Amino acid sequence: MEMMKRLVLLIRHGQTTWNVEHRLPGHLPGISLTALGREQAAQLAEGLRPLPISAIISSPLERAVETARYLDEGRGLPIQLEPELMDLNSGPWAGQIADVLLARDPARRAFLRNPTIVPPGVESFPELQKRAVAAVQHWLSLEATGPCPAFVTHDDVIKVLLAYYMGLPLEHARAIVVGNASASVVALEDDHPARILATGWSPSPEWLKPSLQS
Repeated sequence: MEMMKRLVLLIRHGQTTWNVEHRLPGHLPGISLTALGREQAAQLAEGLRPLPISAIISSPLERAVETARYLDEGRGLPIQLEPELMDLNSGPWAGQIADVLLARDPARRAFLRNPTIVPPGVESFPELQKRAVAAVQHWLSLEATGPCPAFVTHDDVIKVLLAYYMGLPLEHARAIVVGNASASVVALEDDHPARILATGWSPSPEWLKPSLQS
């Protein structure tokens, strides 16, 4: 840890009913973890037990806070809420089923090809990245945050943060896979480029599970 200087954990929340339904949540409240999502969060927390997590900063949306509570078990850390880590603001797309929206809305299809271009009311990846990076940098500037903070947030937020640390154009950020209840890990050291140690790591990754679809 001393050689790495700082280890930043980017944690995605566990599964929700809306994940199962392929429904876009955006900033809508009241979306909680499923029973599987709670199990995933508990497994991830156990898998990260060896790490000396020094702070837990969470999106205020319910699914992230629920996941953060599992991460905090046995650590006694306050869960600090950061509104700038909220999910992508989907605007009029929030609450809609992704496949139905994709079939009906050319703007949605264009967004999936290039998330830097959006219709009115929908947050673009550059806008999302700007607020997410500023939030993380703010917390990292505070001495109380310590050397191993965990940021509990959402799929697209983690993708744009990883793109920032990788130097990856945002047009390609959607290609990064970040499963439910996974940890992406960035090592930061003064005067050195960021190192990506893990993307979407999970003790029980989704890709290991046999698919029921042909």
